[in-house]
Amino acid sequence: MNNRFTDIIQLIKHSRTNAIRAVNAEMINLYWNIGEYISKKIEQAEWGDSVVSELAKHIQKNEPEIKGFSDKNIWRMKQFFETYRDFPKLSPVVREISWTHNMLIFSRCKTIEEKEFYLKIVKQENYSKRELDRQISASLFERTIIGNSKLSAVLRESSHNLTNTFKDSYVFEFLNLPEPHSENDLQSGLVRQMKNFILELGKDFLFIGEEYKLQVGNSDFYIDLLFYHRGLQCLVAFELKTDKFKPDHLGQLNFYLEALDRDVKKPNENPSIGVLLCKDKDSEVVEYALSRSLSPTMVSEYKTQLPDKKLLQQKLHELFDNEADEK
Repeated sequence: MNNRFTDIIQLIKHSRTNAIRAVNAEMINLYWNIGEYISKKIEQAEWGDSVVSELAKHIQKNEPEIKGFSDKNIWRMKQFFETYRDFPKLSPVVREISWTHNMLIFSRCKTIEEKEFYLKIVKQENYSKRELDRQISASLFERTIIGNSKLSAVLRESSHNLTNTFKDSYVFEFLNLPEPHSENDLQSGLVRQMKNFILELGKDFLFIGEEYKLQVGNSDFYIDLLFYHRGLQCLVAFELKTDKFKPDHLGQLNFYLEALDRDVKKPNENPSIGVLLCKDKDSEVVEYALSRSLSPTMVSEYKTQLPDKKLLQQKLHELFDNEADEK
């Protein structure tokens, strides 16, 4: 490796990190201001609760290029402001971590002391979303307080990659940029290939989105691939798992279908369908997830027009073989 240019590379990375941090802070500041504006309007009885839905629809209709302002996310902005408005010392800290981290903290932590603890530890340790979620679930705050202990050496060894800390989908939506995917990531590569295969099956499948975001409460979930099927007049969600089939996978997919039917499906459309694709080193498993409300006739119709399981299993096998050959 040529070490002559190491300093230049570090300068570039440092500058990019500063730029991402600045964009994130500006976005959080905007969310705070929107939350404050809406909160005061509702408190003064100038606006009713329905105004948030009206605002989200107005933005979507008149400014479609502006992303990240669904009614759920706007309600989160109001909750965000109301959570911290009486604690000015925390105001600078919330602007130094991502919106996804903020949502986890203000929705899952009960006391302001617990919120402050996790705000500071995310800033200090640069936790990923997954690590923060894990530490909250493991009651790190309670264990630290009860034990009157300092953070363990293991936590101190966490990665200090700020770019990854702020690689938040909301930042990319805010800038109206496509979210980057790692070209070396097996899951992402297989999902994109499966997307192309589904589109090649016929004109009935219309592509809606990859990593399609569902907002449920204060949590975000992502469907690998979401299509609309013209013949069946319904949404079709594809989930690809690069491990052995587990019943939990179907439970997760059914959860996604319920959220799609509640928040995304239009009144004239049929219940959403899920297709689970699992592949480990020994086998390929394809399962359909269908709404319990479907009549036997409708179930039969769905299965007639959906891709054949054996065809999908064969394609899964080919995709994994191709990945193995390229390594």
